[in-house]
This record gives sequence, C-alpha cells and structure tokens, in this order.
Amino acid sequence: MTLSLDHLRRCTLAVDLGAARTRVYLKQSGLIVDEPSVVAVNTQTGALIAVGSPAERMSGRTPANIRVIRPINNGTVVDIDVAQRMLRAMVGNKLRRAWRRKPLLRAAVCIPHDADPLARRAALETLIGVGARRVELVDSLVTAAVGCGLPVEEPEATMIVQCGAATTEVAVLSLGSIVAAEKVPMGGETVDRALMQYLRNEHELLLPSQAVRPLHEALADPLHHMAEVAGRDVATGLARTVKIDPVSLRAAVTPPLTALLDTIRAVLHRCPPDLVADLGDRGVMLTGGAAGLPGLDEMIRQSTGMPVNVADEPGLCAVQGLGAMLEGRYRQREIAEPNFRRHETGGGRGDLKRRFRRQVKASSKAAGSASGGG
Repeated sequence: MTLSLDHLRRCTLAVDLGAARTRVYLKQSGLIVDEPSVVAVNTQTGALIAVGSPAERMSGRTPANIRVIRPINNGTVVDIDVAQRMLRAMVGNKLRRAWRRKPLLRAAVCIPHDADPLARRAALETLIGVGARRVELVDSLVTAAVGCGLPVEEPEATMIVQCGAATTEVAVLSLGSIVAAEKVPMGGETVDRALMQYLRNEHELLLPSQAVRPLHEALADPLHHMAEVAGRDVATGLARTVKIDPVSLRAAVTPPLTALLDTIRAVLHRCPPDLVADLGDRGVMLTGGAAGLPGLDEMIRQSTGMPVNVADEPGLCAVQGLGAMLEGRYRQREIAEPNFRRHETGGGRGDLKRRFRRQVKASSKAAGSASGGG
C-alpha cells in the first residue's frame, strides 16, 4: 500500500461515496450511515426535502417543483455542494458528540482505482466542506479486499471483482499492492436497463424502476417460474401486466455480463504465471452492492474455471475494510532488518570517538617523548 497506515490510524471517520449508497464508519462506533445517495431538493427555495431512503422513494413521483438528485455518479462526486449537504444531513446528529470532543476531524474516503485528479479533488472538497481537517484518499479495491478478509499482504495472488451500481472493477493483489486492474462500465444499473429495454422491445411495456426486483427474483429462481410485472403500455399509455419467462430474461442480461468476463480475462492475461496459478486454487471474491446479481458467480465460474465466492456483506466490504485500517485491526507486513553486531559493522559513533581519543593520546605521548629526548 502506498498510503501509510499511521496516517489512517489518526483518522476518525471512514466514508464510502458510492453511486448507489453512501456509507459512513465512525471509529470505535462502527457503521453509522448506510443510505442511498439520493437527495430531494425544492427547486424554488433550494431547501432539502428528503435525504436517503425517503428521497429514493420519491424518484419518479415528484411534482415539478421537487427534483430528485444523485450527486454521485460512477463513484465520483459530480455535484459537490449537494453531496456536502447530503453528508451533513446524514451524519450531523450522529457525529455531534464526536465533533464536540474533537471539532476538527480527520477523515478517510474510498476512491475508485486510477481515479483522475478531478475526481480526487471532488472527494477531497466534499469531506473538507463537511468539516474534516484532513482527508486521506484510499483505493477502494484495497479496502474492499481487507473488508472481506482476503490476505492482501501475503506474497500470494488474490483476485477481487467489485461490482458497483454503474462500474465494475477487477484487480489482482499481492503483497499489499495492485498487480493488475481494469474497469468496465457494467454494474447493477446496467443490468436493470437491459431488463427494462427487453420489456420495451419484446412486450411494449414501460417498467418503473421499483419493479425490477421481481425480475431479479425470477432470475434467481431455479424452478423457472413465470414472473409477473406491471407497467405502462407504450401504445395506449394504460397500465398492463405481463408474464415473463426467466430464460428470456437471462438471455437479455448476457451481453453486459460478457463484457465483464472479457475484462477478467484481460486482467489474468496481464498477471505473471505464478500469480495465475495461485488464483486457480484461491479463486475469485465478489464484492460490491451488485455482487448478488443472480447467476453472476456461476457465469464467472464457468468462464474462468476458478472457484467464485461472494462476500458475506458485499456492499459493506469497502467501508468495513477502511474502518479496520482506522482502528488498527489491519497490520501491514513489516520486513525485519538484519540485526548486525557492533564489531561486524565496524562500531558506532561512540567507537569512533574513543578511537580518535586514543590516537590523540598516542600522538601527544610521542610528541612529549620526542621533546624530552631533545
């Protein structure tokens, strides 16, 4: 890891600004915020109407004077002012006691791998605007690997696939650093759009965003039961209910998942053979909010031939790993320096001083004997 753990242990707050959900971890208190990254704003007065889950339920149901905003896109803050107001509303009351003890907090935030300087600056200004004195930026791939219990610091390969709402990151780690990593614009929202597009093309039905969950359940059903969804007819504009075959749904989500499989192969191609041999035994770990997509683990297993595991709480891996670094529960591998003895190294500074004094005494005695003899 390029960032020193000593700097992280001085932090009090760990933040994961995700495209779908925002999670905040308070040192010695645990996870205090796990809410959708959604804000409802009154366009006439600029006041906040709702934040988090209440604002998400308003999506698609608001009048003209209320606007539902997502200030974070692809793990990058796109509206700094709204993101600051969202964080203040989420953590204001819960951080009041901690802020009273230590008014100027240090915070650590997860950022996507190879984030550009603009994205780093946006995350930095967002946390500073909330009240943090200093902000540490940490790679989300490393924190997610630590959060799901992978031996990141061992000299063996560990492969992690972090499936987010809009993007998916694939990386191979060894000795606490990233050996190879790639990003693909495919996530949970991409799969949802593929399902909605299939219903529009094949059944001429416009599906609301909240009605995608029955389709996910149909994909996970091993008995292939028909799924029933309700939406608006494209031609008439009236409400209509259709029954969907799960087999056709799996065929609809295959193209976006194929891009993910190609990215995994590209990352494996860039790794040394020794690390790829380790992955044949240890397999792949799926993290992120979209890691539980039905059939994703089985598709990766069939394509790569490696075992695939899903983390216990895939959406919380990044913030939990960052919290473990803050609390000192994650220790970096230290390389022991050889303990040379003093006579082997030629002595320290004290030996040099004593040697110089002996030389001065010897020279003064030689000078005294020469003058006495004269």
